[in-house]
Amino acid sequence: MPRNRSKRAKASATPRAKQQQQQQGISHYFTRAASGASASQHARAERHAEVAAVELTAKRKTKTEKNGVKEIVPPAKKPKRTCEALEDADAFASSSDDHEETRDTPAEKNLAPSTAERLRGFSSEALEEVTTRASSRKAGSHKSREALDTRSTCTTSDINHNATADEKSRSTSAFLRRFLSNSGHSERPKAVDSTLNKRTKTIYTPLEQQYLDIKEQHGGTLLLVECGYKHRFFGEDAEIAAKELNITCHQDHNFMTASIPTHRLFIHVRRLVAKGYKVGVVKQTETTALKAAGENKSALFSRKLTALYTKSTLIGEDVDPLDRLGEEPEEDVDQTSSPSSYLLCLSEVPSGSSTRQGGQNVTFGLVAVQPSTGELLFDCFEDGKARLELESRVLSLQPVELLIPAALSDETERSLCSLTANSSQGDDRVRVERVDVDLFEHSRAFQAVSRFFGAESLQSNCNHDEQKLSHVLAMEKPIIACLAVLIHYLTEFGLERVLYLSSNFQKFSMESECLHINGITQKNMELFQNQTNGKVKGSLLWAMDRTCTPFGRRMFRNWLGRPLISISDINARLDCVSEILASEHMVLSRAKELLWKLPDLERGLTSIYHRKCSTKEFSLIASSLERLCTETHALAASAQDQLSSPLLLGILLDVPRRLQHVQHYTRVLDKQAAKEGDKTRLFTDLTGFPRMLRRSEEIRAVLEELREHRTEVRRTLRSPAADYTTVSGQEYEGGDSVPYAFCGAEVQAALPAPGETANRQQRRVAGFPHFGEHYHNFRAAVAQLATLDCLFSLAAIASRDGYCRPEFVEEKSLIVIENGRHPVVELLMGDQNQYVPNSTHLDADGKRAMIITGPNMGGKSSYIRQVALIAVMAQMGSFVPASHAKLSSLHAIHTRMGASDNIYKGHSTFMEELSEASEIIRKATRHSLVILDELGRGTSTHDGIAIAYATLEYFVKEVQCLTLFVTHYPPVCEMERLNAEVVSNYHMSFLLSEPEETVQGEDGERLESVTFLYQLTEGPAARSYGLNVARLAAIPEQVLHTAAQKSRELEAHINMKRKNISHFLRVWDLEEYEASNQLQTLFS
Repeated sequence: MPRNRSKRAKASATPRAKQQQQQQGISHYFTRAASGASASQHARAERHAEVAAVELTAKRKTKTEKNGVKEIVPPAKKPKRTCEALEDADAFASSSDDHEETRDTPAEKNLAPSTAERLRGFSSEALEEVTTRASSRKAGSHKSREALDTRSTCTTSDINHNATADEKSRSTSAFLRRFLSNSGHSERPKAVDSTLNKRTKTIYTPLEQQYLDIKEQHGGTLLLVECGYKHRFFGEDAEIAAKELNITCHQDHNFMTASIPTHRLFIHVRRLVAKGYKVGVVKQTETTALKAAGENKSALFSRKLTALYTKSTLIGEDVDPLDRLGEEPEEDVDQTSSPSSYLLCLSEVPSGSSTRQGGQNVTFGLVAVQPSTGELLFDCFEDGKARLELESRVLSLQPVELLIPAALSDETERSLCSLTANSSQGDDRVRVERVDVDLFEHSRAFQAVSRFFGAESLQSNCNHDEQKLSHVLAMEKPIIACLAVLIHYLTEFGLERVLYLSSNFQKFSMESECLHINGITQKNMELFQNQTNGKVKGSLLWAMDRTCTPFGRRMFRNWLGRPLISISDINARLDCVSEILASEHMVLSRAKELLWKLPDLERGLTSIYHRKCSTKEFSLIASSLERLCTETHALAASAQDQLSSPLLLGILLDVPRRLQHVQHYTRVLDKQAAKEGDKTRLFTDLTGFPRMLRRSEEIRAVLEELREHRTEVRRTLRSPAADYTTVSGQEYEGGDSVPYAFCGAEVQAALPAPGETANRQQRRVAGFPHFGEHYHNFRAAVAQLATLDCLFSLAAIASRDGYCRPEFVEEKSLIVIENGRHPVVELLMGDQNQYVPNSTHLDADGKRAMIITGPNMGGKSSYIRQVALIAVMAQMGSFVPASHAKLSSLHAIHTRMGASDNIYKGHSTFMEELSEASEIIRKATRHSLVILDELGRGTSTHDGIAIAYATLEYFVKEVQCLTLFVTHYPPVCEMERLNAEVVSNYHMSFLLSEPEETVQGEDGERLESVTFLYQLTEGPAARSYGLNVARLAAIPEQVLHTAAQKSRELEAHINMKRKNISHFLRVWDLEEYEASNQLQTLFS
């Protein structure tokens, strides 16, 4: 028993002994930390040590085991720390000195391992973080004390010896808080403040820092950074590239990164640009040789942004080379892109007037430029709430990129959203960039435009440029604002020089010079793409375009979108087509052969003008122009004897005259150097280029010095084969294997010279000296060749079977077409030869309106499109698909066809339909062709009939224009009886099945079967036979039988009412009343 009692006493004493040892260790720790302080400071230190020991004892968890189960004794309540105690600690720490201790003292060994670790685990870095936490709590912050990162493993020797007294005070106070709040708890803090984890600044690699510097200057741009044989993306750019290009993206140092091989740069830039991104190419601006010979051999290669690309500015040898002629197109490149690449800038100012719908009219300024071709269009116009004028111009131009103010009216925003979302290029949507509104401010824009054109005028010292400046500054304010924004925007791409080409400035005229076809009409008539899938196939452009050059294709599209009004100009084109078609002279056949396999001369000339083409492209363009000059000059003499058309003769005589200066370049051009891309040897004779001659002499002198030095090296080394090393054509220095001292001082001094001089030489050659002086003549010659290409295309159309030359009259509005055919549908049918021709006769002085009825799917819409397309082809200068055609010159074609809503504008289907009809009513004149297809649907029958009848009556009586009106409302056909001299009824004929061929329903109702004949016939149709279309659409038979029964009931009811009203009028002798109010009684 005594022994057992002694064991129990010893066991119970052991925890007390350990506790005393820990308290002594804590006291010793604080006493040692306060060594060198005053007596009062020692006292405070001891007092704090005692308090810490008491609180540690109170919070300590005593664990005992009873019957195999652990019992946890709750800790005693922790004494509340006062602000005074913390302030005392601050005062103590402010004057005490730091002492380094790298080994554990005996007192420290008495502490529990976790406690000792906490005491040692506070580095200077951790103490700074804790100081911040302590200060915030003094100010009333309630953040968790557990936010300290306890994973630090630094010792007390890491404490900063140069810290100020105030910092020491706060650090010690925070230490006490940390120690007291966490003593007795071994688990890791539950919450970690994310702001405390950023203890150190992120260290970037030199390449990453270089990327960040460039990215900061070009935010919003996807950057491809050249790194040796590949181009790399970094950060968010890499993630976007990985998604869009389907390439690998991985973490590298601080950024995600992705890369593409350099030889695929053209492909991937095109793909990213097509997705709507702004792409920048960052290139190395020094070669390996220059880097090796420089002072900072081991430093990072210098890089800078050398090119920017968007949809409208995709120009340059890196991404869009012209010398790919004859190569197979890359599979990854979208070949369905629009041939036009307009950059359209838009400005908007309130006009002051209000619309009837309650909105305010606005005045728009519009400038559209094609940097790739140099074409520039401008316009200023007023528009209403529906923004139909704006919509017409945007749809006509089909821009690939829009520059708009950051703030626009709600109506304009909705209209542009609708236009860009429904781009004709499918997934290749219009890119929209918003510009600071301040750039559109008139005074600032006026100064920018004056400075831009004034600088060019001073450089050229030409009166013509001063006149150009005066002409530009005389434009409307919204146009000047757009020009200023374009100057600012294109300068970033290095393409602002295109705005100097005042000869390319053209007024975007919708009415005075060409047939007005707004954007809605273009869609309804399917001029440029079909309405089924938005592709070119199935459009009039697809049916007519037989050009063989890229620049001819662009001009043909412009001809189609803007047909002529002047009958003399139309006949001039028709005369050319007739002569080409009938002529057997060798002049025309040889001229046509010249156009085959030509590169895109128009775009090539502009690329040279922008100084963005390669030597190979320059050689290709110059050689092609020289060949054209030589051969057209040879044809000119024969053309005067063999050709009678002034237009054809003028083209063949004008081209050689405008291209005569091209021989100035080709005569001194080194084709081998151009093929190799060596701009320093591009010209064999530099007599006419003094600056280039001086640079070449400098390079030659340095290279001669290097050759002399090589001779000395060979003699010294007794090695006749010793030579300067090159790798893949570049000078290369093996810095690791060849000691620097082995290279003589004269070599080190001479090596940078040829490279630097060559770079200056290449920049000078890149401008191709004096080229700008002849640009206008060269471009005018290419325009003449494009015209010739378009005329040959029209001749190819005229050679088709069943096409005739249209005849034009000037006296009155007239459309007379005998056996006309739809040019696109006929071509799609191929050799079946089953298209049913139809005739048309519209005369403003006679029958000027045709009301067309008939069964659904009977061919009504195809017929009215056929008439409009034949009119467009004729005024374009083309032969037409008919046996005979006689027309007047139309000023506009307006159409209202189809049914669709417009969610972006907030318009329902019916609202959209009436908005278009309202615009036609406002714009139509006596010289217009108006086509309305099923106006009035989408509402009640009574309202639809009333709107359709009233609208037709307005065009017939007030406007007196040529009108084609398709309807399914029988009451509208009554207008012929009331206006027989100007209105006529027609229907698309059909055949009903015989009774024995009809299908009997269960209730005895018969469903007629209709056979379409597609032949236009005089007179109205009694019914529309919609149930027949329902059967073709596979509507269930039960539904069809019910619909047939209901249709007959309604028809019987209407017929009974008509008979009653007619009998009433006859009895009371009210025939005149009947004639004037027929429609009102029918509506009832």
